[in-house]
Amino acid sequence: MSDRAALVKGIRAWLAFFVVCLVLSGATAFPLVHELRWTEELLRHLSVPEHLPGLMEWIERVRRGLDTADADYPFLLYGTDWLAFAHLVIAVAFYGPYRDPVRNIWVVEFSMIACAGIVPLALICGPLRGIPFWWSVIDMSFGVFGVIPLYVVRKKIKRLESMTVDVPAPAVA
Repeated sequence: MSDRAALVKGIRAWLAFFVVCLVLSGATAFPLVHELRWTEELLRHLSVPEHLPGLMEWIERVRRGLDTADADYPFLLYGTDWLAFAHLVIAVAFYGPYRDPVRNIWVVEFSMIACAGIVPLALICGPLRGIPFWWSVIDMSFGVFGVIPLYVVRKKIKRLESMTVDVPAPAVA
C-alpha cells in the first residue's frame, strides 16, 4: 500500500469514527424521556445516590422536567428532535471529506470551529438556564473531545495535500 493510500485510509477511519459518534449523539436526543428514566433506574441500581447525591438530584430534576414536558407540553420536545436531526445532517456532510479529503477539508475545519463554539455556549447559556457548572463542563467536553479526531484528520489531510502538490505536472511537448 502506498503512503498516499495509507493516509487516505487513516483519514477515512478517523472520519468514520467521528461520524459514528455524531450519529449516536444525535440519535440519543430522540428518546430523551425514556433514556432518562432508564438512566435513573440504572443509577439507583448502581447505588449512585449514596456516592454522588448531587448527580442523582440533577438526574431526578431533569427527568421530572421531561416527564412534565412530555405529558403537558410535548411540543417542547420537538426542539430536541430538531437537535437530533441536525446531528444526522451534519454527519452526512462528512461524506464530502470521506470522498475527497483535500477538496472538502472545509467541512472538517467548520466542524472544528463548531466544537470550539460549544465552550462559550455552555458557559453563557448554562447559567442562564440553571444548568449546574459541573454539567456545563460535561457539555464542554463534547467540544474538547470532538475536536481531537478532527484535528488529527486535518493534519492528515494537509499531509495528503502536500503529497498531491509535490507530484510534478506532465511535461507539454
